[in-house]
Amino acid sequence: MSQTTNKVFKQSGVIPYRIKDGKIEVLLITNRSRQDWVIPKGGICKGMSPSDSAAKEAWEEAGVIGQVNTHKLGYYKYRKRGNTYRVNLFLLPVEIVLEDWPEASKRERQWLDVNTAASLVKEASLKRILKISQDKVQVNI
Repeated sequence: MSQTTNKVFKQSGVIPYRIKDGKIEVLLITNRSRQDWVIPKGGICKGMSPSDSAAKEAWEEAGVIGQVNTHKLGYYKYRKRGNTYRVNLFLLPVEIVLEDWPEASKRERQWLDVNTAASLVKEASLKRILKISQDKVQVNI
């Protein structure tokens, strides 16, 4: 008899962005198998706030550094290997793009306009949040 769990694992992630030629671009990365485009995210590190943990994931997975906006942009849920994850998302205005970072050999990254980025991610709620991020960034410019 299989046992089901209702536990939802909490994660945090960022939508890294920059303004280039007056236009907002977001950074997507591939998952480790390089099959899907995603945003930097991961489990919340013990002793760290969700936004600080998200900044750490941005450095590890995407090689970008900046000051994370501590106001939660929104969240999305996804399922992986029978588990449900809830990812709280924060905006990350990118200040530094590293040439070498911890997961550089495991992932690809690409700067895209918001609509293209939204068309490449799988989760419908992440598509929606990416589009919302554009409005939030424009308010902060």
